[in-house]
Amino acid sequence: MAQSSDMDTRLQRTLRVISGAAAHLTAFIFTIYIFSVSQPGATLFSWHPFLMCLAFSFFMTEAILVFSPDSSLLRSFSRKARVRAHWLLQLLSVLCALLGVGIIYYNKVLQGKPHFSTWHGLVGLLTVVWALIQNVGGITLLYPKLVQRWTLATRKLYHATSGLLGYLLGCVSLLLGMCSLWFSASVGSITWYLCALCPVITGLVVMGQVSNAYLYRKRN
Repeated sequence: MAQSSDMDTRLQRTLRVISGAAAHLTAFIFTIYIFSVSQPGATLFSWHPFLMCLAFSFFMTEAILVFSPDSSLLRSFSRKARVRAHWLLQLLSVLCALLGVGIIYYNKVLQGKPHFSTWHGLVGLLTVVWALIQNVGGITLLYPKLVQRWTLATRKLYHATSGLLGYLLGCVSLLLGMCSLWFSASVGSITWYLCALCPVITGLVVMGQVSNAYLYRKRN
């Protein structure tokens, strides 16, 4: 029984390593592909899809995976170094997202189009606001003395679960963006489905990591 349990544990760890590597690769390739499709600089609008993909598919994914015990690119670093890397990547994510929102807002002003009139626009705005709040909440973990109402462990749990929800909102926003006329006209049907798989893959991996690290542990 003990040998069987050890084999199950090794299998589970192997699967986590593979899924983590798939998430890293997916986030990188998807961002590069969106860069090639949008061609930032060709038009004002072209910056929007690239910056939002960079924010939520690459920077935010890497910010969360930095804490993965199995697939973190910085797992040999100290906990303090990984926390700093997480904060830096999250900050870059929010800055890219804010710039992306600012660009699409200004572009619609120039074209006289209504703002946040689609599900993509509404969910995208909610995601960016959520990310801003999440980053502010992260400051209380960097400096625990700022808020002493809850224990540090409780705040970490809230931060992780709230961050997971925010990340999944980002994945949904990316998927809704792929339903736009611009993206549908820019890629073929098979490529569209492959692109749609990207936020699904990273979303599932991140959800599994956060669940294993916090939710299942707290339940047990």
